[in-house]
Amino acid sequence: MEEKKFDLNSIIGYALIFGIILWIFYLNQPTPEEIEAEKAKKEQVEAEKNTEKDNKTADFVAENQAIVANPGDSLALANAKSQLGAFAYSASLPSAKDEFTKIENEVLSLKINNRGGYISEALLKNFKTYDSVPVYLIKDGKNASFNLHFGTTDNRILNTKDLFFEPTISKSGENTILSMKLKVSDTKFLEYRYELKPNDYMLDFTIRSQGLQQVINSSQEINLDWKLQAIRHAKSATYENRYTDIHYEYEGDKDDFTGQGEFSDDKEEDVSWVGFKQHFFTSILLTDTPFKTASFASKNIAGHTELDDKDIKVTKEFSASMPLELQGGELNYAMDWYYGPTDYKILNSYKRNLDEIVPLGWGIFGVINRYLFIPFFAFLSSFLPYGIAIVVMTIIVRIVLSPVTYKSYLSQAKMKVLRPEITEINEKYKDNAMKKQQETMALYGKAGVNPMSGCLPALMQIPVFYALFNFFPSAFQLRQKSFLWADDLSSYDTIAKLPFEIPFYGDHISLFPILASIAIFIYMMMTTGQTMQTQQPGMPNMKFIMYLSPLMMLVFFNNYASGLSLYYFISNLITIGIMLVIKNVIIDEDKIHAKIQENKKKPKKQGKFQKKMKELMEQAEQQQKAKAKK
Repeated sequence: MEEKKFDLNSIIGYALIFGIILWIFYLNQPTPEEIEAEKAKKEQVEAEKNTEKDNKTADFVAENQAIVANPGDSLALANAKSQLGAFAYSASLPSAKDEFTKIENEVLSLKINNRGGYISEALLKNFKTYDSVPVYLIKDGKNASFNLHFGTTDNRILNTKDLFFEPTISKSGENTILSMKLKVSDTKFLEYRYELKPNDYMLDFTIRSQGLQQVINSSQEINLDWKLQAIRHAKSATYENRYTDIHYEYEGDKDDFTGQGEFSDDKEEDVSWVGFKQHFFTSILLTDTPFKTASFASKNIAGHTELDDKDIKVTKEFSASMPLELQGGELNYAMDWYYGPTDYKILNSYKRNLDEIVPLGWGIFGVINRYLFIPFFAFLSSFLPYGIAIVVMTIIVRIVLSPVTYKSYLSQAKMKVLRPEITEINEKYKDNAMKKQQETMALYGKAGVNPMSGCLPALMQIPVFYALFNFFPSAFQLRQKSFLWADDLSSYDTIAKLPFEIPFYGDHISLFPILASIAIFIYMMMTTGQTMQTQQPGMPNMKFIMYLSPLMMLVFFNNYASGLSLYYFISNLITIGIMLVIKNVIIDEDKIHAKIQENKKKPKKQGKFQKKMKELMEQAEQQQKAKAKK
């Protein structure tokens, strides 16, 4: 009794200490006014930095335009040389203007700005956003930048995003080639070369220099900085944000990602591609000469904003920094750009390990999706509407898994038959947990029943269920495909809009999650009712789980893809039907009872493991009795 009292006092003491610590934290937390003041201060500093930067850029552009307008203006030319050194030549050319060159094919339209020489607009021609707006990965040059930061031999630090390139467009067969040159002279330059092929989301991209050995300072690091703000394309910005992150390949064929939250200063070696992945669209920079190191940062804009979901324009802000190396005093990097859908089939066709960007699950789950569900669903959807294809695939999967369901239900039926005897043992040895466990195990052994045989079939189904959980939200084919009342199987369905927002639930009511929750509840009642026993100390409350699971489904999936909720609804509906057939047609409980009674009469040979377990339990019981006597 004293020992229990000490334990109780200890618990109360720890609880009081914990409460005092929480109270101290509460008293010392900043007030809303202090938080707002700090936030305003940071915003003011950032605004001042941006204003100063914009002013410098504006002055620089004005200076360049003055040189172009008045090539004989010696003062303007002298000012440009003081800022740019050898690259002042580029500021004197007619191309030193904020103009762009457009290249396009059947699927992709790109605009490349003279200033910076990088892509200032990337439009995917064949897709629309949830509100019927064209899908832009880069728009008006406002959400992306691409810059080389380097030093010169005359001690200047320059950024290519501020300098003007001269465009030259040409054709090579059906391919469109755009050369953007940042010139020191007619024969000395830094070149960005873009080559766009027909019907392709991937374009060749080359960074090379010519005759700049005496211009670029080889002792200073040359940094390639790429930044992108992910434009929102989906109906739910919060849901889209869950599948928006940075992916990359390193050390040959290894791949990784930064995750959904804030991330900065993740540095990897020998990086061969970097992908700024959005849910259904992705921008990827690939290189044939791996970057020796690469640093990544991701800022969760949608997660920090106080705007409503419908008002969010940008989900995340990505940045990557990669140092470039000179070869013989020159730059020479063969690269590729990908601006296109996060479609497994398209990404896999490039044979560059880009399909790893699609979140199909790790290990066995990804294998099941790649080699089973993706090709199977592609086959079904080739001749069936997408919603019907989901239903048919779900039916076939459940039929294939029905033997596992049968074994699981058979085990439950056996446990139901033994329930009266187990209840009797529990009552007889209610004050002796060890003896109760021994007698229960002995009963299972005599009856030839393995209590774990009901769990193992359920565990066998987990890889399939989890693989499908990853498959449906990642299936690009479901994007904007309708079925019944759902207008987009890749987003949530809506049968009613709420005039307010419920935390964790949203501002709408989706019907598929409601139907799936009802089906799960019925299924849990059938399975839990089959094996329900008196609640054992330390065991989970099955009734609580029975009510919690459908509730979690109802709330959690209200904002998830309706295709996934449709799958769970059909899957549980079919499982209920299979279980009813098994219960009423296949399984005869009287025969099971007779078989168990027959097994009890047979001499049961114990294996080495069972003998060892029995000996250990007997030893534990003896120790318990000896302790009780003391």
